Amino acid sequence: MDAVTFIHTSDLQLGMTRKFLSPEAQSRFDDARLTAVTRLGELATERGAEFIVVAGDVFEHNSLEKQTRGRALEALKALPVPVYLLPGNHDPLVADSMFAHTADLDTVRVLDSFEVVQVREGVELVGAPLTAKYASEDLVAKALRPLGPTDALRIAVGHGQTESRTGEYAPDLIDLAHVEAKLADGTIDYLALGDTHSTASLGSSGKVWFSGAPETTDFHDRRPGVAGNETDSGNALVVTLRKGQAEVEKVRTGTWTFDALHWEVTADEDVDDILRTLADYPDKARTVVKYSLDGTLGLEATRRLEEGIADFEPVFAALYERDRLMNLHLEPTDAELADLPVSGYVSAAMRELVEDRDSRTARDAVNLLFRLAKEA
Repeated sequence: MDAVTFIHTSDLQLGMTRKFLSPEAQSRFDDARLTAVTRLGELATERGAEFIVVAGDVFEHNSLEKQTRGRALEALKALPVPVYLLPGNHDPLVADSMFAHTADLDTVRVLDSFEVVQVREGVELVGAPLTAKYASEDLVAKALRPLGPTDALRIAVGHGQTESRTGEYAPDLIDLAHVEAKLADGTIDYLALGDTHSTASLGSSGKVWFSGAPETTDFHDRRPGVAGNETDSGNALVVTLRKGQAEVEKVRTGTWTFDALHWEVTADEDVDDILRTLADYPDKARTVVKYSLDGTLGLEATRRLEEGIADFEPVFAALYERDRLMNLHLEPTDAELADLPVSGYVSAAMRELVEDRDSRTARDAVNLLFRLAKEA
């Protein structure tokens, strides 16, 4: 049996918007998502892949603006190899489906049923498309139910989870043990999954993978002890199958970085570390950072921190506080308060504001008074 090499990707979500991006940054993010599609085609050419499989969520939703839809379809049309698209929960196969607009694209095929599709002699695909935003059963099991072992190389394509994110039973969970039994008996040779945006191998066979999104879409939470959100997105998988064997290579395709950072602060040196960390990001125009601070700083350290961050804000695609997790308090030294060239009512107001430790408004007011007093 000949080998087959293909590209496994998912969750392009073309047309995605991020509310924390400015219009200018959103435009660059849009371009990056289309460029990721182009990169998939380049990767297929470089590695001799015969086709590309997109395991769900090709589009952000089924009601994209005409310009966004047109650019997305042009990007798919320009791919140098055939591409097979699976409807996912973002773009289910419903009456107003975006996939209706792909009918005239010669190299694009929608996996719109549970029927086996022959890619070429000896190579088959079987999809598990979503026909509603939420499935009421294990669609991969439904696709595999009528199938038996085969000499062909058969790739199943699904979109969903194998474990509940809430810990509660869900009828649409993909039965991984059942999938691995079908892999073991030769009914399928690989399960290409979408939905999780980070690249991950599931089970023990090495033949069940989330490809992850080819461009990063959400934050990697880097707080100590927290493993959250997209820990390894911005990749595509180059998969080579032989009967009973699967070689899977992860290749970087994305260019954006989304980081959620947390800092404990108690001294001037901590401010230096924060500003150095921000300065060290190599591609700030394609980097989004949300951050939280916990601890206390004096007036001068707080002023230096906030002015330093303010200088970085227009350089990053987005840089902003995580209000829910912010716990920064002002704790000016007696020397700082004594050195202020203010007295009387202004001095009393300053001390009253300093005592209101939990108010962001008070903190801003203290910083403004401190800066004005120093400038005066």
